[in-house]
Amino acid sequence: MTHDPTLAPNAADVEAAQAVDAVESVVPVIPFVIPAVGAAMIFLLAFIAVYVG
Repeated sequence: MTHDPTLAPNAADVEAAQAVDAVESVVPVIPFVIPAVGAAMIFLLAFIAVYVG
């Protein structure tokens, strides 16, 4: 039996070709997430300091 190039590709081949790396999908939002988390942490630390003091 010979390979027929007109056949549709295997589902596993299509999935492997379209696979997206999780790290590469997160990298574009890092410049927005880090300052937002930093601001939230500063706010929480200030709130704790006022509450304790």
